[in-house]
Amino acid sequence: MSDTTPGYAGSKDAHLKRLRRIEGQVRGLQRQVESDTYCIDVLTQVSAATKALEAFALALLDEHLHHCVTDAITKGGAEAELKVQEASAAIARLVRS
Repeated sequence: MSDTTPGYAGSKDAHLKRLRRIEGQVRGLQRQVESDTYCIDVLTQVSAATKALEAFALALLDEHLHHCVTDAITKGGAEAELKVQEASAAIARLVRS
């Protein structure tokens, strides 16, 4: 990893806000289970939290590609190859999840 500013630095506050919202969704799931909410209603909320995390991951990946990978490719060399491999591995993990 390089010691440069992360690609999400410009939207850090928005990302933190989104993560706090997701955290609230997960706490809501805990409350649903504690109060014996109907299974399908809990599963609906699990789906919503999952989609929110996926959207966060895709936004982060997009920023990584536009900032970190683009910068490395511009510089060339081994760093460029490493950043492309990292991005490919991250995409593969997202697709499998």
